[in-house]
Amino acid sequence: MKRKYIIITSLLLLINLYGCEKDFVETNTNPVLATSIDPVYQLVASQIIGIDIVHYEGAIVQQAQNLLGGAEEGGNRNTNVDGFGSNTFNSLYGNQIQNLVDIVNTVKDDPGKTNLHSMARILKAYCFQLLVDRYGDVPYSEAGLAYLAGITFPKYDDQEGIYEDIAKELKEAVDVLDASKDDVSGEMYFGGDISKWKKFGNSLLLRVGMRYTKIDENKAKSLVGIATDPARGGVMSSNEDNVVLKSNSIQLNPANGFITGSVRNIWHIGEPFIDFLKNNNDPRLQYIAALYPNSPSGSDPGVPNTNPADQIGCPYGYTDVNVVNAPKYPGKNGSTFKYSQFNRSTIGRIDAWLYYVTYAQTQLLLAEARQRGYITTGTVKDYYEAGIKGHMTQLDFWTSVSGGDSPITQEELDTYLQQPEIAFNPSSGLKQINEQYWVACLMIWHEAYANFRRSGYPQLKPLNFPGEDPYVSIATGGDGFIHRLTYPLKEWSINTTNVQEAADRMGGDNMGTRIFWDN
Repeated sequence: MKRKYIIITSLLLLINLYGCEKDFVETNTNPVLATSIDPVYQLVASQIIGIDIVHYEGAIVQQAQNLLGGAEEGGNRNTNVDGFGSNTFNSLYGNQIQNLVDIVNTVKDDPGKTNLHSMARILKAYCFQLLVDRYGDVPYSEAGLAYLAGITFPKYDDQEGIYEDIAKELKEAVDVLDASKDDVSGEMYFGGDISKWKKFGNSLLLRVGMRYTKIDENKAKSLVGIATDPARGGVMSSNEDNVVLKSNSIQLNPANGFITGSVRNIWHIGEPFIDFLKNNNDPRLQYIAALYPNSPSGSDPGVPNTNPADQIGCPYGYTDVNVVNAPKYPGKNGSTFKYSQFNRSTIGRIDAWLYYVTYAQTQLLLAEARQRGYITTGTVKDYYEAGIKGHMTQLDFWTSVSGGDSPITQEELDTYLQQPEIAFNPSSGLKQINEQYWVACLMIWHEAYANFRRSGYPQLKPLNFPGEDPYVSIATGGDGFIHRLTYPLKEWSINTTNVQEAADRMGGDNMGTRIFWDN
């Protein structure tokens, strides 16, 4: 009897198990949960690039400055701080690279998504240029393939090889873009406008080409020629072509928290930048800098003083203790130093637009390309002045209203172009062009930092800060400037073999090692 019961029970269990296996997928699939991701949504997610560039790039090019050490130090003291140095690496690989690699691989064989595929390739090239320019050798060929190929510890590729492939990707992607093909109007930069995407890709290729000016002028000239070929769509020709994240009261600017957040009172504008603008009677200064009557750390800083003559930049090489010995020390306002701060009513608004690649930058690169003989159309002076005008007339940047027109008048612009040090002079053309590039990269500091290393302009003074990194310090063989940022400590702990191989290949994972185009 007992044996018969066991047999019947076993048969019932087998029947039940068969039934479970038979309906397993249907039973265990959430009917309302998406099983795939729309690649257009992935592209949009990748277009919102908000990385911390104030602690290093902004400080290195001496436009942004704070006097504190500890939790807020970095480029202001030429020290190696992993929390700020690694953020671009962690942010881009954790979001943009992962999504863009997935798009490229998912739609590459889909003839109905050729424009989407090309847009992802262009944006992917832009992101990898940011990474190479900051770190040197980085994961590239195996990056973003953890899900697709199970590669969780990607190798690091040679930076020069990555640049070669970036140029190839930009050329190919632009050539494939076709307004008669798939509509990608859901993307955030241009609403799917193919002509503007072509200009974006070509302007990036122009930027890539100009990176070679120190090491290979033939290659620079070749890439610039391809980028500027009007038959391929040309480069940015007006401010309407700017690559910009149009922030608003809901989608806030993801990169200017240092102006609007709890540490806003410690951030000042660098003395070299203020002095350059003041000495040349620059009409942009009143919309960039402000002195607040109340402590800026409070909720009501008071009516700002934006008079250009009153602005005073914060010096470099000092601490919050010994800055009292600095020339022109202005004293304190409560706990805040009375140095100029970023104007919270204009470029510092929470809904201020975030620019990535601009017409102004592009025109100034064309000015240098023409000066060097890489292109033969146009004049250096015209490109140079167009770049300055482009920056002064960018929408939103100088206004207190989101998306507003520039308040800088044509008369102010014309007067500025006649200033003794600003009026174009062929004998000092490279200096003038790249100083204006420095200004046009305000709040786009990763590009200002790259161009400073490439061109040598502006001619900034080293910090000579006591306790600065020995690879940077002049006393121990450096030149006083940070040339790259080090790999994240997290990478050293989990991807050790590949990181070590890259460090050995570059000559060391330190801040004195130069990116290949900076040699």
